[in-house]
Amino acid sequence: MTAANKITIARILLVPLFIVQILLYIGGGQERFRLGAILCFALAAGADGLDGYVARRFNQKTELGAILDPLADKLLLVSAIVVLSLESHRKFVPIPLWLVVIVLIRETILLIGMAVLYWTSGKFMARPRLAGKMATVLQVAAVLWTLLKWPQAALPSLTAGAGLFVILSGLYYLGDFMRQFRNGRELIPKSLP
Repeated sequence: MTAANKITIARILLVPLFIVQILLYIGGGQERFRLGAILCFALAAGADGLDGYVARRFNQKTELGAILDPLADKLLLVSAIVVLSLESHRKFVPIPLWLVVIVLIRETILLIGMAVLYWTSGKFMARPRLAGKMATVLQVAAVLWTLLKWPQAALPSLTAGAGLFVILSGLYYLGDFMRQFRNGRELIPKSLP
């Protein structure tokens, strides 16, 4: 277990704590729970760069880390967007439901694509894309904007940008998966069904 993987696991463990803090704030309105949620989210989002830096700097790149790091990102962002789109209207300006749908569709496509590639060729490569990084940055910004209760006039722009980059990155990843699937099938002996 490398230091980078430990940081990533800590990020994953912050997700349920973040969700509980949000739900407690929505249910009771106590400001300390909102502040706790902001702290959990900021730590988990900020540590995303830290685990990658540690892995590169100290040569701690592992297959486990390659799986856990994007999983931690997805757990944090998907849970934040879902929780802040439902029942949050009493305390927050809600994240639009259409963004939740787009994010969930993209994540489902990614999971299916990775599973199919792993099943057919025993491996998959999900190369980071600028569109994916922009989608992540804009989703984090939209969540923090909502949690911090900053002026709601900017939230539609943030969510629209996030939605656009989620769609673009999903299309890029889908294209990558299709190429890998075609290339992987060429490696499979013709006698297999």
